[in-house]
Amino acid sequence: MRQIAEKTGSKSRIIHLSPDLTLFLTGILNKVVKDVVLTRDEVRGLMANLLVSGNPPLGKTLFSRWLEENAAKLGSGYSSELDRHYR
Repeated sequence: MRQIAEKTGSKSRIIHLSPDLTLFLTGILNKVVKDVVLTRDEVRGLMANLLVSGNPPLGKTLFSRWLEENAAKLGSGYSSELDRHYR
């Protein structure tokens, strides 16, 4: 995580919150941005480590290399989940 912050110049910090508090706070954020930032099902999937695969990577690009090539534009805009898929 530190490498991403260093490469992008981000001053953000990672904080640990309970799943319930996270859902409460993102519920407020959902209203502010008029979007769905995080759902209860997504939290359950994250907590169950569903983003972890036991299989070898299929891609050929190292994340560190991709990050170097894309750091300047990473996080420079907001992409609405609802706009992309439902509106």
